[in-house]
Amino acid sequence: MKEKLVKIDRIDRKILECLQKDGGLSNQELAEKVGLSPSPCLRRVRALEEAGIILRRVTLLERKKLGLSLTVIIQISMDRHTPERFEEFENQVKESPEVQECYLITGQEADYMLKVVVPDMDAYQVFLLNKITRIPGVSGVHSSFVLRRVVDNTELPLGYL
Repeated sequence: MKEKLVKIDRIDRKILECLQKDGGLSNQELAEKVGLSPSPCLRRVRALEEAGIILRRVTLLERKKLGLSLTVIIQISMDRHTPERFEEFENQVKESPEVQECYLITGQEADYMLKVVVPDMDAYQVFLLNKITRIPGVSGVHSSFVLRRVVDNTELPLGYL
């Protein structure tokens, strides 16, 4: 089912660009950056939130400084391709704080691709053996270990709008 696109103007785009760079901006700071007074700026931000364009504001943390030094990309194959099997897998993966991203994919032998962050190889082994391989339907796991983050961008490319 195709999502209905929301029309945004150049001011909305500027608001989104600023908030993607710094979600902690106060309304006053944001208004100054986009050239609006605070009241209309706040109305626009609320409209973008109500339209579902702004989902939430988050704080990005430096993984390594918190002892989360290992990032793993995992490709997972399922034994059966049924909605029930996929739903059960997805529900269990959503409950794992180690999982940063999970995608249902095509074009590979795998059905899912996960990005997982853990402290080290021992923690990954525990995660893999006690969580992932215990999910019903998981029939194959291929792990790739990230050596270096080359691009780790959270900002969407708004230049297309």
